[in-house]
Amino acid sequence: MSRFLSAALCALFVCSMTSTDAKAASDAKAGKAIYDANCGACHKDGVMGAPKLGDKAAWAPRIKQGIAVLNSNSIKGFKGKVGMMMPKGGHPNLTDAQVIDAVTYIVQQSK
Repeated sequence: MSRFLSAALCALFVCSMTSTDAKAASDAKAGKAIYDANCGACHKDGVMGAPKLGDKAAWAPRIKQGIAVLNSNSIKGFKGKVGMMMPKGGHPNLTDAQVIDAVTYIVQQSK
């Protein structure tokens, strides 16, 4: 009986690891879709001082502050020396999780 239980626990562990990887992949896709539909309006062309997607020099000091700061600024809004961002980029219908997915996508593209 203990062999069966050990095998079952191992199988559950392997399945949970696989579903975690699949979830991360879907979040990356979700982040891109959210960026394309909402964030690109400013971050594509640098509207209101927004750092452009993929501009490593502009993003480096922001990324250095940490993902928690980027997420907080994106959710709550931010006014800096160069520009500003409205809370959730002016899209209050977005959930915090959607904004975080978009921030993750932007950071991945801008490292």
